[in-house]
Amino acid sequence: MPVNYVSFWDACRFTNWINNGRGEGSTETGAYSLNGVTSPPNDTITRNPGAKVFIPSEDEWYKAAYYKAGGTNAGYWDYPTQSNTAPRAEGPAGTDLINGSANYGGAVGDLTAVGSYTAKPSDGAYGTFDQGGNVWEWNEAVFDSSFRGLRGGSVPNAYGALRASTRYSGGYDPTQEWYSVGFRVASVPEPVTLWLLALGGLALVRRRRS
Repeated sequence: MPVNYVSFWDACRFTNWINNGRGEGSTETGAYSLNGVTSPPNDTITRNPGAKVFIPSEDEWYKAAYYKAGGTNAGYWDYPTQSNTAPRAEGPAGTDLINGSANYGGAVGDLTAVGSYTAKPSDGAYGTFDQGGNVWEWNEAVFDSSFRGLRGGSVPNAYGALRASTRYSGGYDPTQEWYSVGFRVASVPEPVTLWLLALGGLALVRRRRS
């Protein structure tokens, strides 16, 4: 299941821990320098150079979700199921073989496991699963110095929340933990690849950096 009830700072600390080898690794330095401050000044915290695991920037999250891979039709889809039509709101495995299916609009009423939609897989062009619905996902964007970005929509939201043109209005308090808010992490283990991990499932997938 996707991880939820996590603040932006919780997500930062998780990525720090991964950067530092897990186990007894520090949660306070690595991708982000938090230095033991529970809720640091929001607009002073940015990704450190050399971070190998981190919260995606809004641009990174957006491209993983909506990009049309190559060819003469390169550009961006409206929805993160490689379609310009909203996926069907329904439970797994889904029935819409053209536009896909997703967990939103109250159709399921609870979270679903990552990668559950298999009738038309819910992956984007780079292989990331479920970037539409289930939980809103943190990204690094800063709004009005006090808030952080969320994208993707969640269980109770209407289809508009899944659109490429939609972000959570005005951002979200980075200290808040909520049922409908989670995160995924990105990693650059070598110069030519970018990995994104949808937490809570075996959904580590590679995408090409471009």
